[in-house]
Amino acid sequence: MTAHDRATGILTIDLDAIADNWRRLAARAPGAEAAGVVKADGYGLGAAAVARSLRQAGCKTFFVATIDEGIALRPIVGDARILVLGGVLPGTGADFIGHGLIPVLNSLEQIGLWSGFAQAAAKTLPAALHLDTGMNRLGLDRAAIDLVVDDRRRLAGIDTMLVMSHMACADEPEHGKNPEQLAAFQSMSESLALSTPRSLAASSTIFLGPDYHFDLIRPGAALYGLNPVPGQPNPMRPVLRLASRILQVRDVDTPQTVGYGASHRFKSKGRVATVAFGYADGLFRSLGNRGFGVIGGIKVPVVGRISMDLTTFDVTAVPPEHVHAGAMLELIGPDHDCDQLALEAGTIGYEVLTALSRRYLRDYIGGNG
Repeated sequence: MTAHDRATGILTIDLDAIADNWRRLAARAPGAEAAGVVKADGYGLGAAAVARSLRQAGCKTFFVATIDEGIALRPIVGDARILVLGGVLPGTGADFIGHGLIPVLNSLEQIGLWSGFAQAAAKTLPAALHLDTGMNRLGLDRAAIDLVVDDRRRLAGIDTMLVMSHMACADEPEHGKNPEQLAAFQSMSESLALSTPRSLAASSTIFLGPDYHFDLIRPGAALYGLNPVPGQPNPMRPVLRLASRILQVRDVDTPQTVGYGASHRFKSKGRVATVAFGYADGLFRSLGNRGFGVIGGIKVPVVGRISMDLTTFDVTAVPPEHVHAGAMLELIGPDHDCDQLALEAGTIGYEVLTALSRRYLRDYIGGNG
């Protein structure tokens, strides 16, 4: 048997769709460079395969979260720029320099560290400056920026190749925080008086219009097919399908229950299919008695709690020829996308993607993954 034949769960990832989504997003910001965010193992879909496909499509700048993600990515993307969003930590200078990684400097302390590394290496080192325009997470606040402006020696040895910030409410186009952050970014970045490219727009921000595009856009979730404009038709191509095998089908009748805690009781005759995935595979327990799958083109509800390795579905409405041991039930696909599953779980598509288990066989199509 092949690995595909043995697999109880199959995650099919369309690399051509990811590359096409990158092109679509780039076309929305003409004049700006389009980067690719491949942190968290390419949002759970495999950073190596995703980055290779994006590189072939023309992407020249990549963002990751940690230095180890950057080190792993370097041989995949050749001479492309790799920026590390978490910035530089004590003792990491040699690895940043050795692997050609660019830190995003989020604080005066990180600026001091990177300047020290540069002076010790007797060379100028590239970096991005992250400005906090209202997230109160990472980034230089206005007081820190004023200190940099007052004492340019803080940037000694640093080649500031990008000034960036991040939006808090971009997926809500009418939110007052959006123009507020835009104005803050313009003011704070201009006060630095650096002839440096600027970047504000991640996935949803791209759709707020050209005022937010600046010189570089940083799409992440939208590359992977998540809807960057909630409440509107998704402008992105779907990227993945997730399906798992039925292990057993049984007939049930009232007053029988199913699963731990007997949380679902049947009120009439029906059929239950037990499927080979559970919370160990990234299927959130919150989907118990509220999530759905699709089999034979028919939407079927989760009944009972999600177990570690198993989930039960009410397949009473599905013709028997589609429901048997070994048949595949689709959890994510054209009839039930990642955003819908996230809504049922009470979370967001980002969490669904990054929770996908390594137990799934990853089946790449398109590209050269």
